[in-house]
Amino acid sequence: MADLPKGDKKLLNAWAFYDWANSVYPLTIASAVFPIFYNSLFSDRSQYISAFGYNFKNSALISFVTAAAFLLVSFMSPLLSGIADYVGNKKSFMKFFCYLGALSCMGLFWFNLDNIYIGFAFYFFGLIGYWGSLVYYNSYLPDIAFIEQQDQVSAKGYSLGYIGSVLLLIINLTMIMKPKIFGISGTDGEAAMTAMRYSFVMVGMWWIIFSQYTYYYLPKDSRKSENKVTRDVLFNGFKELKKVWQLLQANIALKRYLGSFFVSSMAVQTAMLVATYFGAQEIAWSSKEQSTIGLIICILLIQLVAILGAFLTSRASAKFGNIPTLIFINSFWLFICVAAFFISKPIEFYIMASLVGLVMGGIQSLSRSTYSKLLPEANDTTSFFSFYDASEKIGIVIGMLVYGIIDQITGSPRLGIASLALFFLIAVFLLNRVPRKNVLLNEI
Repeated sequence: MADLPKGDKKLLNAWAFYDWANSVYPLTIASAVFPIFYNSLFSDRSQYISAFGYNFKNSALISFVTAAAFLLVSFMSPLLSGIADYVGNKKSFMKFFCYLGALSCMGLFWFNLDNIYIGFAFYFFGLIGYWGSLVYYNSYLPDIAFIEQQDQVSAKGYSLGYIGSVLLLIINLTMIMKPKIFGISGTDGEAAMTAMRYSFVMVGMWWIIFSQYTYYYLPKDSRKSENKVTRDVLFNGFKELKKVWQLLQANIALKRYLGSFFVSSMAVQTAMLVATYFGAQEIAWSSKEQSTIGLIICILLIQLVAILGAFLTSRASAKFGNIPTLIFINSFWLFICVAAFFISKPIEFYIMASLVGLVMGGIQSLSRSTYSKLLPEANDTTSFFSFYDASEKIGIVIGMLVYGIIDQITGSPRLGIASLALFFLIAVFLLNRVPRKNVLLNEI
């Protein structure tokens, strides 16, 4: 275990490399292979399934399960961050959630409609593991990087994540399209489904193996062995969130920024989580095979363009300031959501995927680093990032519920996607109210 000073290049690279390790989860499980796999389970059935005592549309059901997972994460994170702050072992918590998420990904190998509850349990805990680990990962950014380094290292993390996840997706795509090369037998459809199941196992292994490099260089836990976890300590996280909320009253820029982030994240994360389900159901693919290939090509296209998008956003924020750049990106997202309502052809979906990729990485990277810049001086940043993540998760809960309810009622996700444009419009309005000057940062 290395012990490197703040700002050290090796330390910054090691922190950013966790994006390489864990980004295979949102790409393969949340965005690409699992949505296609899940939709294929219903290929010979109705798109409706009976679960939890109710008849759900398949895409609405996965939206509700996703919302439930994010609701639990938003409640659980303050509890665990309070313990981590007190005991001084946030790296250990980060590892726990990493391994929980990775092992749950492997468990998706057994996902099927006959044992739907077990399958959804693995999906549920995979989400919790991924997002739970990000609470602690994000909180390390001000600890390992100086303020002038944070935009660049944040963008580098997302870029590494896109590259690593695309590499694994290409391997998974080859397995799915040419399963016999990998010794996977059965009919074309059966072999492709088996290859998808193997891809879930590969995601878990990739996540665990490559995260070890990050854990080796991250600062050591400052364990306080004499401190015992009591009832008061257990609720320290909520007390810290309350303190953060009180501090926000005197920090107008941070308070207004968080409001815009809450609404923007609600829309961005929902759009990214449901895009593949939308493409599978609403685009007029000529065949099931073209649908599978076309959807994965779109996901690859998004990831590759996102590398350029993250770089351009970093350059734009340096030239024009963080807030003006975020206003432009949110406006662009608004246009994408409105346009998505009208598309139906594969070529239109490919064009839309390219536009999404251009702004997807930028808004995530810049949102994280802008928040980091606006934070007041503090010895421990976990509570502030716990507040940030709680805002993001609650926003996703609302976004997924809105989308799922519209999908369930109308039977089509088009209106659900279009409704997200309203959230981006609100985010643009709120961003315009954020003061552009900061005594520490000058122009943001």
